[in-house]
Amino acid sequence: MTRLFKKHYHPAGTAPGTLRELTLEQAGLLGPATFYLARREAGRWGAMQEIPVTEIPEAAAEGPLCWLHVQGLPKAEELELLGERVGLHPLAQEDILNGGQRPKVERFDDALVVILGIPELDEEGDLHLYQLSLFMGASIVVSVMGETLDPFVVFRRRLKESGGRALGEPDDLLYGMLDAAVDHAFPVLDSVGERIEEMEVEILNHPDSSTLERLHGLKRELIMLRRYLWPTREVINQLLRDHDDLFTPDTRLWMRDVYDHTVQVIDLVESYRDMTASLLDVYLSSMSHRLNESMRTLTIIATVFMPLTFIVGVYGMNFENPVSPFAMPELGWYWGYPMVWGVMLAVAVGMVVWFKRKRWF
Repeated sequence: MTRLFKKHYHPAGTAPGTLRELTLEQAGLLGPATFYLARREAGRWGAMQEIPVTEIPEAAAEGPLCWLHVQGLPKAEELELLGERVGLHPLAQEDILNGGQRPKVERFDDALVVILGIPELDEEGDLHLYQLSLFMGASIVVSVMGETLDPFVVFRRRLKESGGRALGEPDDLLYGMLDAAVDHAFPVLDSVGERIEEMEVEILNHPDSSTLERLHGLKRELIMLRRYLWPTREVINQLLRDHDDLFTPDTRLWMRDVYDHTVQVIDLVESYRDMTASLLDVYLSSMSHRLNESMRTLTIIATVFMPLTFIVGVYGMNFENPVSPFAMPELGWYWGYPMVWGVMLAVAVGMVVWFKRKRWF
């Protein structure tokens, strides 16, 4: 079963803003963080180039707009250097390193920090939830993806093909990243919908114990999707409501489209949760119906054999003493044995016909 609950906490009493070191397991699994930088010059975006951490540009009010993307979880010293260069608050740095944060938006002076959850299905169909951290400063936008997933493949292709002529300000660039992150949930939900339809057919036709296990797994995934996607709507709404001074009217108009997408995502998640709950009821009803059918069949078989057992029991007493007037005369008959078989067959056939007429099976 996929491990969905992943959260890293500091020991109790640790000072806020303390950056923890990566564990050996995380360092081996994620590998070193890679820093990519793209600059907007002459009205167009340049190609993203890998840079060492020491060449991270300093944020300035006047200067070319930059997009710094960090793929992988940086070390504590790398994140501290990043915070010094771009003005990333220590509390925001702590949230980046401590994965599994609830989606939220925080403001530090004229800078915004947005944390989102991105769902993804691997090749085996298992659900994984990743944290995306975004920072918007005066002339730089930073995105940190602590896992191996790259959510901006299509977004970078769009910048390369069009030159990003419509993403010339930090708020425009942040909008584009938010839109790419939210839209990442739709393919996952499409796959979940297909699984629900397949499971519905299976439950109605041939349910078994593995069906219940997969149904519970699907329900668990939907709960986790709701945990990450529901707060995303609050994040977008808070950006539109409380930070309008950082967004131009045109960008706010496009941000409303992102909000509409979050509403669609939540509607799908809630609909799928209801469908999954109803499928569980259908499964239990189906299994109960199959059990009733089996019990009814066994009851009919036992009922048919009851008079046959009685007859065999009576003729198994062997009271053939010729002196007693209460002896069983049939024991001495030439056709006695075939007669008993004929009576038992007649009784069995008669009971089956009667059960059929009563529609008991």
